[in-house]
Amino acid sequence: MSDKIRKYVLPNLPYLFVFWFFSKIGTAYRIAPGADFGTKLMGMLDTFPKAFETYWPGLGGIDLLVGLAGAAGVYLLIQSKIKQAKKFRRDAEYGTARWGTKEDIKPFVDPKFQNNVILTGTEFLTMNTRPKIPANARNLNACVIGSSGSGKTRFWLTPQLLQAHSSYVVVDPKGGTLDQCGRFLQREKYKVRVFNSIDFSKSMHYNPLAYIKTESDVLKFVTALIANTKGDGKEGDEFWTKAETLLYCALVAYIVFEGPEEERNMNTLVEMINSMEVREDDETFKNAVDYMFDGLERRSPQHFAVRQYKKYKLASGKTAKSILISCGARLAPFDIPQLREIMSYDELELDRLGDEKSALFFLISDTDTTYNFLVALAFSQMFNLLCERADNTYGGRLPHHVRVLWDEAANTGQVPGLEKIVAVIRSREISLTLFYQAMSQCKALYKDHSETIMGNMDSIVFLGGREASTLKDISEENWLGKATISMQTEGRSRGQSESYSQNMQRLGRELMTTSEITTMPGDKCILQLRGLPPFFSPKYDLKKHPNYKYTAEFDKKKNAFHLESLFRHRPLRLKPEDEYTVYEVDGSDTDEEADLLNFDDLDSDEFV
Repeated sequence: MSDKIRKYVLPNLPYLFVFWFFSKIGTAYRIAPGADFGTKLMGMLDTFPKAFETYWPGLGGIDLLVGLAGAAGVYLLIQSKIKQAKKFRRDAEYGTARWGTKEDIKPFVDPKFQNNVILTGTEFLTMNTRPKIPANARNLNACVIGSSGSGKTRFWLTPQLLQAHSSYVVVDPKGGTLDQCGRFLQREKYKVRVFNSIDFSKSMHYNPLAYIKTESDVLKFVTALIANTKGDGKEGDEFWTKAETLLYCALVAYIVFEGPEEERNMNTLVEMINSMEVREDDETFKNAVDYMFDGLERRSPQHFAVRQYKKYKLASGKTAKSILISCGARLAPFDIPQLREIMSYDELELDRLGDEKSALFFLISDTDTTYNFLVALAFSQMFNLLCERADNTYGGRLPHHVRVLWDEAANTGQVPGLEKIVAVIRSREISLTLFYQAMSQCKALYKDHSETIMGNMDSIVFLGGREASTLKDISEENWLGKATISMQTEGRSRGQSESYSQNMQRLGRELMTTSEITTMPGDKCILQLRGLPPFFSPKYDLKKHPNYKYTAEFDKKKNAFHLESLFRHRPLRLKPEDEYTVYEVDGSDTDEEADLLNFDDLDSDEFV
C-alpha cells in the first residue's frame, strides 16, 4: 500500500458512509408527497423506510446534492473540532510519577536467579547486556548511596559476591568482606588475590611499572600518579605539575624501556630522583642521572625518555631544584620500607582478571588514608588494561564479566578520565559500582564530570541518609518527580442560614518529600533504574540468599577466610642484594650399595 493511499484515502473512507446516509435522506425527501418544503418534510416520516429498502444510494439530483452537502458538513465540523480541541491529560495535570511494580521490572530479570545483579529485595537485573529485545538492554553500572550504617556492605555488596557469576574487584575497608566471602569464592574455584594496605606482610605485591608497555602507557600512569598524590607546589599552579610530568615521563620511560627487569619498579624511580643533585650556582654541573641520559641520547637521540628529559632540563638550576623538591614530596610514601618492598614486583595480574573467574580485594584502612591512593592508581591501569585485552585478545568482549565494586570511592583517590571510561566499558563486559555516602562526594571529586559519570549509571540505589543535596535530588524531578493527586476541601458557615460546601481539586505532590525520605525505615531503599518508575522496596535480606550458608557469618569456624593461607606456598623471590649459598648436586650414576650408610663402620667419637 502506497504512502499516498495510506495518507489521503484511508482517513476519508468514513465520509463515504456519511455521503451514503445523507443521500438516502435526500431520496426520502424526493419521494415524499407534497409540493412545498413543509409538506415534504412531514411526509418523510412515511418515506424513510422505503428510501432505505435498497443499499444503493439515490441517483437523483437532489439525492446526490444532499449526500454531498451532508458529507461536507460533517467533514468541516470534525476538522473544526480537531483544531479547537484542548489537550486534557486526566489525572496527569501536575505529573505522572508513581512507584514501580513487579510488572515493570519483570522484562529485566533473568529467569535464573544466579544470573542477576541484586538491586533490592524485590528487584533484580539480568547480567545479559544484550537481551533479545534491545529496548530492555541496560548497562550494569550502578551507584549505591547511603550514610554510614545504612547497609551498603551487608545489603548490597556482599550479596553480589554470593552470586558468583563474574570476576570481582572489591575495595574492602577493614577486610570484612574478604573474611565473609573469601572462603566461599575459593570454593567456587575463584582465583583470589589480595592487596592489603593495612598489613603489607599479608599482601600480594603490586608493581605499576610492570604494566607499562608503550609511551602512551607512560603518560597514563604519570597522569594517574599526579592526580592521586600531592606535590609541594601551590595548589592550582599548573607550571609545577607540568614540569613534574616531564620529569616523571622521562624517568619512567628510561626505567621501563632501558633498565633491567629487576629494577623496573617504583623504588628505582625514587632512587633516581634522590640522586639528582642540582647546583643553583653551577648550571654546567651534571649528576649521575644526567650522564645516564647523555648515554641514551648518543644511542637513541629520538628516544621518548630523552625528548622528555631535555624539556625538563630547560629549567634553571633553582627551578629544577624546586621541581625535585615537589617530586620528593609527592613520592614520600614510597620511601616507607614496607611500601618499597610491596611494590618491588607484581602479583596482582590486573590485565588477566577477565580471563578466568577471579576476585581481587583491595584492603584499606578506615582510619588511615596514607595508602588509599594506590587503589585509584591500580584502577586507572586496570580499566585500560582490561579494555585493551578485550579488544586485542578476545575480539571486544572479555570471556568473564568483571564487576568493580568500589566501596569508599570518595576516600580512595580518583581515576583520570572516569567519565569516558564508564561510557565504554559496558561493551567490553566490565561494569563499575560506586559507593558514596552522599552524591556531593562525587561532585567534589570529579567536579563538572560528575553528572556524566552519574548519567552512565543505569541503576542508582539510595539506602538512606540525611545529606541535604542528596535528599533534594531524590525528592524532586531528578529521581521521583511529582504525582497528581485529588484534594477535597470542606466548608461550613453558621448564621441565620447554615451552609455547607464541598470542593474537589487537583494538585501536584512529590512522590516522597525530603522529610519522608529522611524518615524512611531502615529496611527500605529507593531504586532508580533507567527508563522505569522508581521502586520503593525492601533491602535485600542477606540471610535469604541460597549461598548464605557458606559465609563466615553463618559459620565462622568453618567459613571464615584465613588470609595467611594465600601466602603459605608463595615462591621464594631473591633480591639482587640478598646473600645465599648455592649447592650443586652431582647427578651422575652411583653404586647403590656403596652409597648405603653402614653404621658399623662409623667412629662414634666423630659425633661427640
